[in-house]
Amino acid sequence: MGYMHEGQWRTDWYEPDEEGRFKRPETQFRGRIGDDRFPAAEGRYHLYVSYACPWAHRTLIARALKGLHHAIDVSVVHYFMGDDGWTFDKTDGTQGDILFGSQFLRDVYKRADSDYTGRVTVPVLYDTMEKTIVNNESREILRMFSKNFEEQAIREIDLAPDDLIPSIDEAITAIYEPINNGVYRAGFATTQKAYEEAVHEVFKALDHWDEVLGKQPWLCGDKFTEADICMFTTLVRFDPVYQYHFKCNIKALNDYQNLWPYVRRIYQNPLIKQTVNFKHIKHHYFESHPMINPTRIVPVGPNLNWDEPVDGSASIG
Repeated sequence: MGYMHEGQWRTDWYEPDEEGRFKRPETQFRGRIGDDRFPAAEGRYHLYVSYACPWAHRTLIARALKGLHHAIDVSVVHYFMGDDGWTFDKTDGTQGDILFGSQFLRDVYKRADSDYTGRVTVPVLYDTMEKTIVNNESREILRMFSKNFEEQAIREIDLAPDDLIPSIDEAITAIYEPINNGVYRAGFATTQKAYEEAVHEVFKALDHWDEVLGKQPWLCGDKFTEADICMFTTLVRFDPVYQYHFKCNIKALNDYQNLWPYVRRIYQNPLIKQTVNFKHIKHHYFESHPMINPTRIVPVGPNLNWDEPVDGSASIG
C-alpha cells in the first residue's frame, strides 16, 4: 500500500492494532464543493479513481447516474497496487493521468501538498484552478455529486432527497463498519480473534439487511439512494473476491434470498453496469495482496449470472 511522510514515499503496509485488528486511517482532504473556495463549475474538477476500489466506485456510479461525464473528467489508475501504490500504467483499459501525465497517484497528492503525510487513496476530487485536492473521502464526494452539481447534471435523479437524508446517513453509517469496512477487517486481520470478530459482524449485518430488503425494495424504502450505492459497491465484489480472498465464507451472497436479487437489480441498470469492471476488481485484490495470496494467482470463478432477470418493479431514478 505505502504512504507518504512529509512528501516522501514509504512502502510500509497498514499496522494492525495490538490484537491484530485492521484500522483504516482517516482521509485528510475534506473541502466541499459549494464553498466559496470551490464553487461548482463545468470542467474545473477532475476525478481520480480505481475501477477495483469500492470507495472510488461509489463516485463513478453517482457521476454516471447524474450525467456528469461532460462536467467532470476521470483518470483511472491501474488495478495493480504494489510497492509504488496506485500507478498510471497505461495498460488493461486505463489511459493514465490525463490531467498531468503523472506516473504515480502520489504525484497528484504531492502537487496538492508537497509535505503531505498520509495514505494515497482513491477517490480524489482535484481542483484544476486552485491546483489542490478538494476531497478524498468517498462518502463526501458522493454527496457532493448528488447535491452540488445540479446545474451541471444532465439527468434528473435525486440520490439524496432532503426528506430522506437522515435515513440515508443513518443507513450509510450502519453498513460502513460491519460491511463496507468489515470485509477488509476480516481479510486484513492478523490474528484468529480479530478475523472471527470481523467476519461474524459482516454476516450479522448482511442477515439484517436481507430481512430489511424482504419488506422494501431499497435500503431506505421505496427510493434508490446513496445508501444503495454504498451497499452495492461492496456486494458486487463479495462473491468474486471477498468470500474467499478475505475469508468471508460463512455464506455466499448468492445464498441470500433478497440481497442477491437486490444487487443484480442495481447491476442491471445500464449506467451502473458500465462502471463495473470485474477484470480490474479481481486482478487488483488477488495480485496486490501477497500477504494473503502469495502466488498472485487469480481465480477463474465464480460463475455468476449477473443478468438473470429480477422480479419486482423497483426502478433506479
